[in-house]
Amino acid sequence: RKYNRIVQVGQWQRSDPHWDEAANFLKAGNIGRIRTVKVWAYQDGKPTLPVKPDCDAPAGVDYDMWLGPAPKRPFNPYRFHYKFPLFSWDYAGGLMSDWGVHLLDYALEGMNAGLPSRVFSGGGKFAYPNDAMETPDTLMATYAYDDFNIIWDHACGINHGLYNRKEGLAFYGENGTMVLDRAGWEVIPVVSNNVARMEAVPFKKGEGKGLYNHVGNMLSCIKSRELPNADVAIGARVAKMAHLANISCRVQREVHWDDEKQICLSAITRLPPCRKPITGHLGNYLNCNNRSITLKF
Repeated sequence: RKYNRIVQVGQWQRSDPHWDEAANFLKAGNIGRIRTVKVWAYQDGKPTLPVKPDCDAPAGVDYDMWLGPAPKRPFNPYRFHYKFPLFSWDYAGGLMSDWGVHLLDYALEGMNAGLPSRVFSGGGKFAYPNDAMETPDTLMATYAYDDFNIIWDHACGINHGLYNRKEGLAFYGENGTMVLDRAGWEVIPVVSNNVARMEAVPFKKGEGKGLYNHVGNMLSCIKSRELPNADVAIGARVAKMAHLANISCRVQREVHWDDEKQICLSAITRLPPCRKPITGHLGNYLNCNNRSITLKF
């Protein structure tokens, strides 16, 4: 904001029209009061990572620059492109932050909600206890609000999620349940005493052009200086959702978030010092020391 820069994060659902169509349907109260939102990612495309020995970095790779301020580690193929989000806590948050930021974003949007004050989660390496992955291959988290809960559930190596979908969201209302994913959305009515509480909404297929639209929106906003569909503030908010679940899992207790102070009250801990100062343009925004990491927007 300070420098009037346009930043678009990769939550490309924000540029796929059926997601907002579904969220607006919910906000209009069409399925009644919602008490539970279930969000899941069952990814057989994210299977086990067999242990591989450390080795030399590929020719032409400045591995020291790649590591940046992260701890100095020997090169390993899993610390490089694509695999690192699941492999190491040094750089990422596993499937929780990989898929979580995409799907939890619309749990918040559909509920017109901000960040929760309480989060508790549990998980671990239940499927592949002896492989190279550091992050949980199985994890469940509860985001507690005053009058509803958001439940996250992920698993690596399997694909039979709710409603026969590998990933998606289900909003459970008093009158019906909305099921939403990248393919489209539908509403299944609650049937009580053989009477449906609302009309079913047949599956409404999405355009399937989210990535294409997302790039176009970014280019358009560079010219217009308008905020893009997935502005950095949107990305920062849902990233905190993912991190809070991982923090709770790692400290093995409920954590409390103070949104005004931007601090996780029950999981304050000292972080290791940065390996080296962050310089250049990024250093203007990221302050890293031995007590905290603060992002300035």
